[in-house]
Parts: sequence; C-alpha cells; structure tokens
Amino acid sequence: MNSRRTINLPDRPANLPFSDAALVGDTLYISGRIGIDPATGLAPPEVDLELRILFDGFSAVLKEAGMTWDELAWVQVFSPDLTLWDRFNAEYVKHFHGEFPARAFLGSAPLLRNGRFEMMGIAVRKSC
Repeated sequence: MNSRRTINLPDRPANLPFSDAALVGDTLYISGRIGIDPATGLAPPEVDLELRILFDGFSAVLKEAGMTWDELAWVQVFSPDLTLWDRFNAEYVKHFHGEFPARAFLGSAPLLRNGRFEMMGIAVRKSC
C-alpha cells in the first residue's frame, strides 16, 4: 500500500480547500500554482516577476517533497495569453539539467488573481 503525505508550504493560507501537493509513494502531484505576489494577493503587473514567483513556488514544493525539477514527468500550463509562450519557455528551460518532462501549454479563460500562467505537474522520485 502506498503512503500518502500532504505537502503544504509554511506561508500558505490555511483556509484554502486544497494542498500544494500530495506525495503518494514515489509520485508527487503538484496543484496548480499561479505567481501571486504575497503583498497584494494578485499576480504582479510585470510578467518577469510573476514568472519568478511562480517558479520559486514550484521549486519550493518540489524541495519540500525532497524532489527536483528533473524528476518532473508531466507539466501542464494554462495561459489566457498565448503570446507569452516564449517568455514562459525562457524561464522554464533554466530549471532542468537533463531531459524535459512531457508538457502541455494551453490557452485558457482568465485565471484567478489576474494570473497569466497556472502550472501544475507530476513528479516521480528517481531510484537511487
């Protein structure tokens, strides 16, 4: 039987009805994340700052689970503005040292809190 552990970052609001991630055995299911500025509760007006917040948060969830970007097997990204695909990719590729995971980049309706990107993923712990 696989063990299950909830992953929540320390600065996460306690009243949200979901976890940052769920670790089931060696598989980590990361909830959708948006690059929200904690000072305002909204995505910042600058795309690059939003991306930095988004990727820092995703990195923190992986680290909390004892995993790395290179253990991601699948990533899904939603964006209401597909013209930002290149800007997203410029930041995305910086986080990998080997092969990239499977990925979808999908056009979407407006995202919560004025986000331009929402990213979720599945990581599988590498065998030692």
